[in-house]
Amino acid sequence: MKILCYTRQPKEDILYANRLAYSMHLAWKSETGEYVPFHHNEGILYAKAVQDADSGVLRAKSLKSPWIFAAGDDTYGIAAVRTDPDGQRDPESEGSILIFRTSDFVHYEEIGLWKVQEKGFVSEVRCAYDAENKTCLVCWRGEDGIWLEGQGDPFDTDGILAGTVRKTQEPRVDKEAFPATGSEQQPALQIEGICPGNAIEIPDAKGTYLVRKLMTPVCEKVTLSPRAVCAGREELLQTRAAATYSDGTVVERRIDWDPDSQGTTGEDGSRLLCGRVHQEHFEAPFAENRADPCCMYWNGKYYYIATNDADDNKTLYIRCADTLEGIMEAREVLILDTVTYPEIGGLLWAPEFHEIGGKLYLFHAATSGEFFREESHVMKLRDGGDPMCREDWSAPQLVVRKDGTPLCEAGKVISLDMTTFEYQGETFAMWSQRQFLPVDQGAWLYLARIDEREPWKLTSDPVCIAKPEYGWENNHTFVVEGPYALEYDGQLMVTYSGAAVDATYAVGILKPEMGSDILNPANWRKGNYPLLSSRSAEGQYGTGHNAYLTDENGVVWNFYHARAGVDAPRSSFARRVHFDVDGEPMLDVLEELDLPAHLRRVEGRLQ
Repeated sequence: MKILCYTRQPKEDILYANRLAYSMHLAWKSETGEYVPFHHNEGILYAKAVQDADSGVLRAKSLKSPWIFAAGDDTYGIAAVRTDPDGQRDPESEGSILIFRTSDFVHYEEIGLWKVQEKGFVSEVRCAYDAENKTCLVCWRGEDGIWLEGQGDPFDTDGILAGTVRKTQEPRVDKEAFPATGSEQQPALQIEGICPGNAIEIPDAKGTYLVRKLMTPVCEKVTLSPRAVCAGREELLQTRAAATYSDGTVVERRIDWDPDSQGTTGEDGSRLLCGRVHQEHFEAPFAENRADPCCMYWNGKYYYIATNDADDNKTLYIRCADTLEGIMEAREVLILDTVTYPEIGGLLWAPEFHEIGGKLYLFHAATSGEFFREESHVMKLRDGGDPMCREDWSAPQLVVRKDGTPLCEAGKVISLDMTTFEYQGETFAMWSQRQFLPVDQGAWLYLARIDEREPWKLTSDPVCIAKPEYGWENNHTFVVEGPYALEYDGQLMVTYSGAAVDATYAVGILKPEMGSDILNPANWRKGNYPLLSSRSAEGQYGTGHNAYLTDENGVVWNFYHARAGVDAPRSSFARRVHFDVDGEPMLDVLEELDLPAHLRRVEGRLQ
């Protein structure tokens, strides 16, 4: 398979800003000869920000002119020009090119800057790697238009180019010629905004993996599992529909049988029975002015809560229903406001239900005054209490460190979006924390162990797990927030949101090494690109701050907020989570792709 790397022309800042456009995108050449963009024509590889050693402040970076080259041992290198976030010269990259390495074009390692000349800026780069000698012919063009070349090891960024750098009339590394977008000579490159790099052949197995990983899967067929003829009604009710998707995954789904549909009798004496593959339906959105949604299945009922944008975040309401779909129409009951307790006078944000040690808790952020005093709190439901009764909830408890002092110094540092999960028999909390004074560092994600009996108390020192390093995380503001844990097939994963809380908001993923000490930041791996963004579903902007629910049938749901228009209010949406070939969540499988209407009807036979 042949794949093409490219960047894009920026669009309006709110739709596809510089920090998004100046990243490496990928497309694959289909059987028709057309290049098809991966991942909604969105960036796959972003340059990391640079952190100031003294202040901790991050300086965003972007990239241009990416070039893919085979690097031996089933790996590939990517060379690019690092720029400032707006695509202009990066003073810290003078005379250098930026090097990455990958084995699958999904997971990347940023090697760093490789110095190729002492002065002047590089505008374009091409590489051809000699795996046997571990050296690379690198050709680059300066801003003066002159091409130079040299040899060296791009994965040893401390090394120097071997031999004498020399000028050359034309680069010895050829580039496939790609006419401009919309060209009659090359309709295969009619990809919106494309600024093409180079194309390279990769093994079909890698190409197949990329298609399955980076293209939204579609349900292609439905069969009955394990059998189409059942001996009785109990066996019939246990029968599932096996939905097979274009990425090769199979999902078993419940069937709603029609008891009045018995038809013809077969030769074996069985009778035809019709049914429909079960699929919950949520309106998009199902709750307006409700952000940061969280839904929980607890004691046989579904409970939903969210930030209330309708009254400037002054109240929190809970909904309860017997069915998942019932959440849409369920009445709301006030559970907390900003006048009951004097210590939380404003800004009730990001509520989450969590069961810890058999007890139900409500995590949320609140402030005694202005935004700069926002802090994480925890409420507890009394034993035998009703979550819909506000009197059954305790007063909010301020989250404190292991020495009993407040988690953050109010007025200088804020904490919010606290979530919790179990890992290897211990309970942890993760939250977003932003230092404003003495300098604004942006919002970072922190992790600590907590006391299961009193989960507002940390039992370990906080450690930083993630910073807003990538362009999609620091678009308009440097923020990572809204973490929520998800476990699938024995693997712990955390999704989180980044960028400003506007139409640019997006969701990314963090994963620890299985079985490792998760309080060691080195054991966490961050995905380079967002899983859910404004390009994932037409008409949904600023997708983010999500939470997961496993329903009574074992189906995992993603609850998130988005805007039904660029300037529309934040509102709640819900969608089934599809797990991809790596067992990671795919959050962009729309209802009509998840189970097309023509595949919903099934037939079985009852003996």
